Amino acid sequence: MKKLLSIVVPCYNEEETIPVYYNAMKEQMKKMDYVDFEIIFVNDGSRDNSLNIMRRLAKKDKVIRYISFSRNFGKEAAMLAGFKNAKGDFITTMDVDLQDPPELLEQMYKGIVEEKYDCVATKSTSRNGYSFLRKLFTKMFYKIIGSMSKTEMVAGARDYRLMTRQMVDAIISMDEYNRYSKGIFSFVGFDTKWIEFENQERVAGTTKWNFWKLFKYAVDGIVGFSTAPLIFASLIGLIFCLIAFIMIIVIIVRTLIWSDPVAGWPSLVCIIFFVGGINLFCSGIIGEYLAKTYLETKKRPVYIIKETEDSVR
Repeated sequence: MKKLLSIVVPCYNEEETIPVYYNAMKEQMKKMDYVDFEIIFVNDGSRDNSLNIMRRLAKKDKVIRYISFSRNFGKEAAMLAGFKNAKGDFITTMDVDLQDPPELLEQMYKGIVEEKYDCVATKSTSRNGYSFLRKLFTKMFYKIIGSMSKTEMVAGARDYRLMTRQMVDAIISMDEYNRYSKGIFSFVGFDTKWIEFENQERVAGTTKWNFWKLFKYAVDGIVGFSTAPLIFASLIGLIFCLIAFIMIIVIIVRTLIWSDPVAGWPSLVCIIFFVGGINLFCSGIIGEYLAKTYLETKKRPVYIIKETEDSVR
């Protein structure tokens, strides 16, 4: 009996890329005729014609399934919804813009079935199509989170990975609101094989990730998998207390010996502004952790489903 391979495809305003992706996957499925497929498009509150295209594909091809959210909840929510609704023995997630090459699926499948890995993951060896600043900040992010977190973060790792049902069930069991999948994939463990490939450019459309979204995503990763920023804030506070104590001693001694009058108010103002900035920075770090805790305690759903393929079949 054939195994079922589920492919989760998050989509947000991807009307141009969905048909191209579908045609590319049809060719790949022909090559892998020893496996049954289901492709689960997750419509993450798209405002274009993405949902209608999904409906049409689901009507004409039983391989296609879709989940449509009531609004935009983000890629992390879309992946979680796909994982929870996937029926496959093996599950993967792919970008609809074909930056994740479908032809790697065969190699990934063999890595699990023949080499007995629990997961076969991909990482890009280049950043083709990325701006210089995005390349720079991506490199810096992996260095920072790699030094801060006890959970291994592989530079260049993508969400494109084929996993066993057991591993996906472990991921789903992590029922947290603030999700950072790259960290979760590493946290749950399991034997993973890595495949490297050259980063591909989008086949159509434009990226939905801007600098601010990437920055917030990076902060989520750091806060979600490391408490080092809190230690850093505490260390800065301790250092400034020591400096202040030393300066008090210096001023007292200088006044007793040389009777030096109070002077230097411009430098004092600069110091006040500097220390105030450090104080606000450390408060911001603490506030970020408190905000994440606040969101977790609300127990709000990560996503809300409005429609599925059952609506058109």
